[in-house]
Amino acid sequence: MAGIKISNLLQNSAFDWQEIVTKLMDVQRTATIKPVEAEVAKNQEKTTALGEINTLLENLKSAAQAMRTDNVFSLRSVSSASSTTWSSTSSNGAAVGSYTFDVTQLATSARLAGADNIGSSLSATDDVSGLTVANLRTATAVKAGTFTVNGNQVTVATTDSLEDVFDAISTATGGAVTASYSAATDKVTLTGSSTVVLGAANDTSNFLSVFKLANNGASSVASSGKLGTLKTTAALASAGLATTPSGSGSFAINGVSISYNSATDTISSLISRINKSTAGVTASYDSANDRMMLTNNTTGDVGIGVTDDSNGILAALGLTSGAGASLTRGKNALFTVNGGETLSSASNTLTDSVHGISGLSVTVNTEQEQTLTVGSDVASMQGYITKFIDAFNAVQSKIDEDTKITITGTNVATSVLTGDHEVEGWGTKLRDLAFNTISGLSGTIDQLNDLGIDFDGISNQLKVTDSEKLATALTDKPDDVSAFFLTSSTGFVSKFYTSLTTLTSDNRAQQSRLSKANESLNDQLDRLKTQLAAEEERLTTAFIKMQQAQSAAQSQASALDNAFGNNNSDN
Repeated sequence: MAGIKISNLLQNSAFDWQEIVTKLMDVQRTATIKPVEAEVAKNQEKTTALGEINTLLENLKSAAQAMRTDNVFSLRSVSSASSTTWSSTSSNGAAVGSYTFDVTQLATSARLAGADNIGSSLSATDDVSGLTVANLRTATAVKAGTFTVNGNQVTVATTDSLEDVFDAISTATGGAVTASYSAATDKVTLTGSSTVVLGAANDTSNFLSVFKLANNGASSVASSGKLGTLKTTAALASAGLATTPSGSGSFAINGVSISYNSATDTISSLISRINKSTAGVTASYDSANDRMMLTNNTTGDVGIGVTDDSNGILAALGLTSGAGASLTRGKNALFTVNGGETLSSASNTLTDSVHGISGLSVTVNTEQEQTLTVGSDVASMQGYITKFIDAFNAVQSKIDEDTKITITGTNVATSVLTGDHEVEGWGTKLRDLAFNTISGLSGTIDQLNDLGIDFDGISNQLKVTDSEKLATALTDKPDDVSAFFLTSSTGFVSKFYTSLTTLTSDNRAQQSRLSKANESLNDQLDRLKTQLAAEEERLTTAFIKMQQAQSAAQSQASALDNAFGNNNSDN
């Protein structure tokens, strides 16, 4: 066995089989997977582009439909040479012309003024030592500070009793002026030994105004009115009404029933309940005159009806005729149009149902004469046309961009939808429609060029080439313009809308075909990936087995080498 060497038999057989497998699989992926993925990506890119075009087609469709929906060429505007604050509106198709309105009376709301002084006196007796300034039921709260009597400052705190303030007046004036309260009249009287002079520029308390005391050039000054008012946040039974209500019940205003509970409801909550009801009035409390007020929410010569309950709550509130309430009737607006007969309106908004001028509404707030001119709303009409042109141009630009071929020297660059003749045809069809003449019209306008609208001559873009021509047509011939655009079935808008409906349907169909193609391609990708995964697993298994065999051979060679190599010299 001398000279036999097995140990080096497999030394040069080792190699990186993982790298070999990776490279083999990359080659197969490039040959099978990558082309399909590229086709899927291309289809998706086309689908995205088609979706963007479809959005623009829908925008154009909406711009066309808006003219029809809003009856745009019947829009009217109202102008006036006057600078008054009258406001005027006109509906579609309002009669064009000038109209002179002479308003001699504005409409007003009826008002039911309750009796004055429904509150009880500040005190049941002339003794006011128990009345604290902070809790007085006066129309306005007294502020702490100083006020002046005969040049002498009197200090008042909200914690004082009313008698304390009277004493302070006497002290400050050295007894020259005294104060007293009469429960019978609910007034304060200041009595002096000479003329009583009240107030100074630096007074900080409003005591004198709260108690309705003002100079009269005499030695005796009394409150100009009753002092006691209602406490609107207290329950009705304790709110200070001269006639104290009790129990619960309901009363009616304009036939609408209003419930109350004297023990729990306040003046404020009762007012809120009335105002939230369907009685159609606004209730309020006038603290200056200590009275309740009801005012109709609408203007016009209509009354306010009240019905009291057995408890007499409305009488206690002074809102019945027996209690002294008085109704001021509302007025209707009176006006003439173009010197005609006097017309009447319950509202200050003079509508066509009153004056007879179709579609014209005028809201007046002054008694005066004003001439209003109703004309075509050219600015709005132009706005609708501009939106259509912009939407049309956006579609054309997108189709041109996505289907163009760019040649630079010997280089040719295509776009996402280059070669898609269907998409190219959409742009052509829209341009043909824009050029078309609308047949069967009796007016002077049967194509866009009659409105000063044409292509710009260098691209597929529409533009207003003659703005004066367009303005003149909209001003002088709005009916002809309307017939061109809006004639049912055969008008410009109808034809465009019908064609756009077809184009958007075709667009969605092409997107659907691409989507189905991608579904099939994705299924193919799944199958290919499965096959490649199986192939990769087969190769990996084979190389592992080979590596294991190589390792076993190396072990055997090493064993043989150890067994025979060491004894070689002995032989």
